[in-house]
Amino acid sequence: MAHSSTVLSQMLKIVPRHEFNTLAEQHHSGRKLRKMTRWSQFVAMASAQLSGRVSLRDLVHNLDAQISKLFHLGLRRVTRSSLARVNEKQPHELYEALFRKLLARCQKLAPGHGFRFKNKLYSLDATTIDLCLKVFPWAHSQQSKGAIKLHVGLDHAGMLPEFVAITDGKTHDITAGRALQLQKGSMVVFDKAYIDYQWFNSLNERDISFVTRQKRNARYEVVERRSVAKKQGLTSDQTIHMNGSKSARCTIALRRIGYRDPETGKHFVFLTNNFKLAASTIAQIYKARWQVELFFKWIKQNLKIKAFMGTTKNAVMTQIWVAMCVYLLLAYLKFLSKSALSLQQIIRLLQLNLFERRSLQDLLAPSPPAEKLPGPQQSLMLA
Repeated sequence: MAHSSTVLSQMLKIVPRHEFNTLAEQHHSGRKLRKMTRWSQFVAMASAQLSGRVSLRDLVHNLDAQISKLFHLGLRRVTRSSLARVNEKQPHELYEALFRKLLARCQKLAPGHGFRFKNKLYSLDATTIDLCLKVFPWAHSQQSKGAIKLHVGLDHAGMLPEFVAITDGKTHDITAGRALQLQKGSMVVFDKAYIDYQWFNSLNERDISFVTRQKRNARYEVVERRSVAKKQGLTSDQTIHMNGSKSARCTIALRRIGYRDPETGKHFVFLTNNFKLAASTIAQIYKARWQVELFFKWIKQNLKIKAFMGTTKNAVMTQIWVAMCVYLLLAYLKFLSKSALSLQQIIRLLQLNLFERRSLQDLLAPSPPAEKLPGPQQSLMLA
């Protein structure tokens, strides 16, 4: 990477311009853009995510202050009115398509999920982003509240959000869960919000393993009991058939595993259709589901997906999808540089050096200082 270009410029080289321009042509609406390009929109909105800008005015002033360093970015001068207009009218699907491209590149470098089995492991969850109904009237969720939901299927290989969907706040988690196209042989873990006994049948038919928690009011019949290693916190390992009024829709045999967390003393009961893995492994898989909660916490704390620079649905969706693209850019940099830094440490470094002309590789993974050769006096002393 060139030392004469800025850190932001080096970072954006991960996105091939010819691929971006092709996607921009495919996702264009209306007349040809004159003063503002989609690339300028992307660079501006990505820099807003990385530098923590809170409004269009704040973002434009920040870019104007760096006007002499924007040449390497291929960025035209950005005005507030032009950026607002493009955010409002040009399809946000461009950044959803870019997200897919970046995801494919990240997956080639991502490490494994840490378990011994080789199957793909996903965690499903959703988070609600509250919106003011007076400002965002299209985001009607409840009687007097506005909201949208971000649904994520997190791939534990590299902690990458492989499945992302943005819906209105009224959409139930399981509705988005059913729409996921999980690959055959994969394993998916989710909480009680995704329990749908007919969906369990569908997952099993597609050779997809699942792990979830049992509802307290679930009715079932124990068919078989197996011995457990109590020293590992396990309390039960059973084969059951569901026989409640709703749970009877599940026509397959399930495995019921009881586990008591040695740290908190809480007792958990898990349901799965996987009878091959050890009961302790099933418990650890569900514990790993917490990674998707940490993912939501990270993006809400470090990226701009709660305060928006536009009020239309397209502007909001554009900002969220750009944020998802920026997350993948950060993950790609981490994988490529093999940096020991966390993503939070990386984004903090980028915020401080975004428009500095220095090597991005040295910034993320600096070389250890060279050992100084002993001077003449030290040589004599050693002799």
